[in-house]
Amino acid sequence: MSFLIFSCSLNPNSRSRVLARAAQTRLEAAGVDVEFVDLQNCPLPLCDGASAYGDPLVAELSRKIADAEGVLIAVPIYNFAVNAAAKNLIELTGNAWREKIVGFLCSAGSTISFTSVMTFANSLMLDFRSVIVPRFVYATEADIDGGRIIDPRLHERIEEVTSTLIRFARALNPVPHDS
Repeated sequence: MSFLIFSCSLNPNSRSRVLARAAQTRLEAAGVDVEFVDLQNCPLPLCDGASAYGDPLVAELSRKIADAEGVLIAVPIYNFAVNAAAKNLIELTGNAWREKIVGFLCSAGSTISFTSVMTFANSLMLDFRSVIVPRFVYATEADIDGGRIIDPRLHERIEEVTSTLIRFARALNPVPHDS
């Protein structure tokens, strides 16, 4: 099984990246292949509805998404929504998300925007028929300090998301049997 993790924050001190790395560790410990893509290191063009789709990096990321059996998106919440880099990624790679199993790892400044990821999840479900892992991680400034997770319950939630992602992938991407 192969999984893909997108760290969508462009902030060098990103808390959502800390969540993404913790999820990567959990997936690797479960014995599955996982690739980590940090958008901070991927100079994606802004989606212009035209020439941006021809960018070689867009094609590469589209292929990686299409080949993955499940994807985790680690995203900061800004102004009650996922950040612009995550939205741009989806706009550029579009149909690669078709019927993908997708989970979320969210970081925000406070607890009041807990459901902010749902508009983004609904878009993936409705536009691309992605299967959304119904449990997601939501962390605040109180949960992560100095680049490390300080709330032990957050580790439990990351374990729940990663194990559910694997379970969904096994159920929905069964290994073909020899005829």
